[in-house]
Amino acid sequence: MKPEQFVGLDIGTSMVRCVVGTFDPNTSSMPSIIGHGQAVNQGMRRGTVVHIDDVVDAIIQATTEAERISGIPIKSATVNVNGSHVSGLNSEGVIAISAANREITAEDRLRVEEAATIVKLPSNREIIQFFAKNYSLDGQRNIKDPVGMHGVRLEVDAHMVTAATPNLRNLDIALEKAEISVSHHTVSGLAAAEAVFTRQQKEAGTALIDVGAGTTNLIVFEDGEVQHIAVLPIGGQHITNDLAIGLRTDLDIAEEVKVQHADLRADHNKATAIVKIGNQNHTFDFEEIKMIVGARVEELLEYVDKELQKIKRSRKLPGGIIITGGTAKLPGFDEYAKQKLQLPARKGRLQNIGGLVDTVEDSSYITVVGLMLLDMLLLPSLPPDSRGRATQSASSLLKSIFGHLKP
Repeated sequence: MKPEQFVGLDIGTSMVRCVVGTFDPNTSSMPSIIGHGQAVNQGMRRGTVVHIDDVVDAIIQATTEAERISGIPIKSATVNVNGSHVSGLNSEGVIAISAANREITAEDRLRVEEAATIVKLPSNREIIQFFAKNYSLDGQRNIKDPVGMHGVRLEVDAHMVTAATPNLRNLDIALEKAEISVSHHTVSGLAAAEAVFTRQQKEAGTALIDVGAGTTNLIVFEDGEVQHIAVLPIGGQHITNDLAIGLRTDLDIAEEVKVQHADLRADHNKATAIVKIGNQNHTFDFEEIKMIVGARVEELLEYVDKELQKIKRSRKLPGGIIITGGTAKLPGFDEYAKQKLQLPARKGRLQNIGGLVDTVEDSSYITVVGLMLLDMLLLPSLPPDSRGRATQSASSLLKSIFGHLKP
């Protein structure tokens, strides 16, 4: 029996979020959110576990709240892997077709993908995801699915995501202590992309920037496939730290300054910014705040552009940039990115989701909603026409992107 509920669990640097969704083919053509929860996480630094017990407490609080709202006990979830230890790696695989009729079978496709995973990695790293970008058959390139074709030499051009084994083990230990089993591991950026990208954007060439508290996920889609993944060691907490130093104030005041007054819009100017903490007012120069925030965001976008240069896509993505994550709420972030990256830029919005949407429309919830959608998509018993946009891209997701998900 296929489960009727699907769970995404986003274990972030500052927060743990959980979303429960369901799908009823008799009443709706789209997934429906029926529960959600969040809790402050004090056990992570830049996406990696540093205090297991604190992470466990946050997971339990978030899942308990989601259970209370949905009325569903949570035993398993699709979970994100985050942190600067996550990195992408290009690889190629080649095999000979031994069948007498030279017809490519699904087993041959699996063999060539396995051949691409045979790479030398340090003993403390492992492959967590495999993305087949395209196949070549006897010199004919850019084949999306070679099964059924005829040839003697099959090649695959792939992109793999690797992560540090100790960091993965610490995350798994925290989940075990919270009594949550892992349905699948995936990177945060891929989950966010599933929640906000359309099929057209995946085909045209679009990058997603998911700006969290401690890290920023970058993922580039083109021709419907993942082309590049990177996790950058900059996030919203760095803006808060910069404000605390630059304004010579406490971290809690700096956080309030960021939330209430940080603004990157060129035409938005005022003389002073006032923050009230308790019974005391703190006054700061608005231009100074704008300069500090702008400097850190500019540094982040420089990192993004360097990653795009690695794959020769700097200023060359027709679909532009889509920005998600809690820090994406900064007013003017999209216009600032458009100017610095010389690409169309906009903030991400959830696609084709029903239920308690008003409570998770916040951009900081996009990743966990994407994780819930992947928990749904990765089940082979999902009805083929469950939701228009997702099922259109489901074949490529299931055949190539998730061919080797870490269980």
